[in-house]
Amino acid sequence: MITNMKKIFTLILSAFLLAGLTSCDDWLDINTNPNSPTNVTAPVHTRLPWLQYAYGYAYGNASVHTAIFAYTTASRYGGTNDAYTAWAPGTGAGPTTPYQQWFVGGACNIQDLIDKAREEGAYHYIGAAHLIHAMGFMLMLDYHGEIPYTEALSSSLTPKYDDGQTIFNGCMERLDSALVNFQKEQPATATPLSSGDSWNNGDVQKWIKLCYGLKARWLNKLSKKSSLYDPQAILDAVANGPSSNAEGTIIHHVNDASDTQGSSIIGVGDPMRTAFAFDVAAWGNAYRITKIYLDRLENPRGSGIEDPRVDRLVPSSEHWANGQKFIQRTKGLDIINDPIRQEGGPVHISYNNESKKWIAGGGEANRQNDTLYCLMQARCAMQGVTSGDGTYYDGDGNGDGTIISTGTFYTLPESQTDVCTYHEMCFIKAEVLFRQGDKEGALQAYKEGIKAHIDLMQTKLREWGEDQTNPYKRPMDQAKIDAFLNSNAIAQTSAELTMADIMGQKHIAMSFTMENWNDIRRFNYSAGNIGDFGVVYPGAERPLEFTATSIQYFPGTDKSQDNYWYRRMKHCSHEINYNVDNLRASNPNALEPDVWSTPVWWDIAE
Repeated sequence: MITNMKKIFTLILSAFLLAGLTSCDDWLDINTNPNSPTNVTAPVHTRLPWLQYAYGYAYGNASVHTAIFAYTTASRYGGTNDAYTAWAPGTGAGPTTPYQQWFVGGACNIQDLIDKAREEGAYHYIGAAHLIHAMGFMLMLDYHGEIPYTEALSSSLTPKYDDGQTIFNGCMERLDSALVNFQKEQPATATPLSSGDSWNNGDVQKWIKLCYGLKARWLNKLSKKSSLYDPQAILDAVANGPSSNAEGTIIHHVNDASDTQGSSIIGVGDPMRTAFAFDVAAWGNAYRITKIYLDRLENPRGSGIEDPRVDRLVPSSEHWANGQKFIQRTKGLDIINDPIRQEGGPVHISYNNESKKWIAGGGEANRQNDTLYCLMQARCAMQGVTSGDGTYYDGDGNGDGTIISTGTFYTLPESQTDVCTYHEMCFIKAEVLFRQGDKEGALQAYKEGIKAHIDLMQTKLREWGEDQTNPYKRPMDQAKIDAFLNSNAIAQTSAELTMADIMGQKHIAMSFTMENWNDIRRFNYSAGNIGDFGVVYPGAERPLEFTATSIQYFPGTDKSQDNYWYRRMKHCSHEINYNVDNLRASNPNALEPDVWSTPVWWDIAE
């Protein structure tokens, strides 16, 4: 339920703001503020980082959930999000976390930040508030479809729902408001943005680049809307968005020994400074990398040439043979063709440091092959790992140091969160130019996007350094990078370039972001019925365990039908329990089992 949030959450924000800021680096350190600020008196530089955190956690959670629908990850049988992997989502209500973190932790505090910033002419804080308002509500549109928007933050206890186009247009207007405020010069007496900005350290130009990058991303989502899709507007936004890796907005996280207590105020038990993907994907033992995702890295375009990013983007584990340790890369979970989940697997695995053997489940001999599916698990300071290395080791101090999982580049506690990047702009440009028939321009943008993402990863890996216990936190071999970029693992001529090439590489570069599910919906999975592009996401099929029960959620009988596929998340129980009349009125399928396969507004062709 979204109910009178300004009143309900005044006490929440007041308590939240007891966490004072001493610098951008330690904005989440918990300190007692002797002045006991309220939602009215708290200074602007203490408000923005909490808004950034609440949005980031919501987006990170939604991104990891929907990575299942984008064929990046899958759950072991009985694990977290098992029902989504099995295409049986009706076994529970839609997930609550993104909704709760956005509305409770973020949206309800935006107007207070704007009002306080306006008092002192802190225009850049006003700009940031408008921008994050747009990001949060666009996330809710992408995730749930129709939601309360115009009345969401009003005094109404049962706010009406708005249609997708109203929400979309409102978010675009907020971006324009953000740009107006970022382009103003603040008076010398106003709080500088650098005092409270945990994303861009107060670099206003990077915030402006972020605004345009989001415009490009969102306008490109209208590719099914023939009357609204505007290729030139997208290209113009790309041109004003991040034009190098240095201009992107990246959240840098740390595995800090002092970061051992989550925020009970907004229901987050995770540490406060770790990567959002880690917070969702890497605590437990449920998630596995899919075969489709691994194949993109191990054998791109059927070339037989490995992508140099593979061992950084997928997990590996240490095994023993002949008295020696060796690293073994995970096997990809094939939910399309392999009956392993129907047979109860891959089962939970563990390592015995006395026998130097891996144990599957209860030690069943016939499940030992399940140990080939490496966990995405990692560890953080809250679990006793006080160094910067979030690698998951065996034992609690009594183990032999064997690596159970190297984790992945994006799911270690000290990983980064890519908010808006140069490589994303490159792939958007490549798609638009390809649609326009400019294959040569598309090729150059596609190749630049691949290189930009590799360079971005390499920069972080160099920051971590060569001296790492985890071998896959070390920089990649430059010779392998150069060979890959010039090989037939990627398209080298405009004649051979396909939309599947562009979106396949974008899928890798945008790992663990919501944008992959947005893209796969725009191209109708593996239906092959968008333009003359053919099958853009080969292998993206219904799972082998799709049953007669699944039909009620996905009643389509042909891949060309919208309701054959995952299209949205069902609303969480708060809306169903407390605002059901408005929810029911928002969409004919809102309370029906097949709401999961009902397209959101921008996903409906016209």
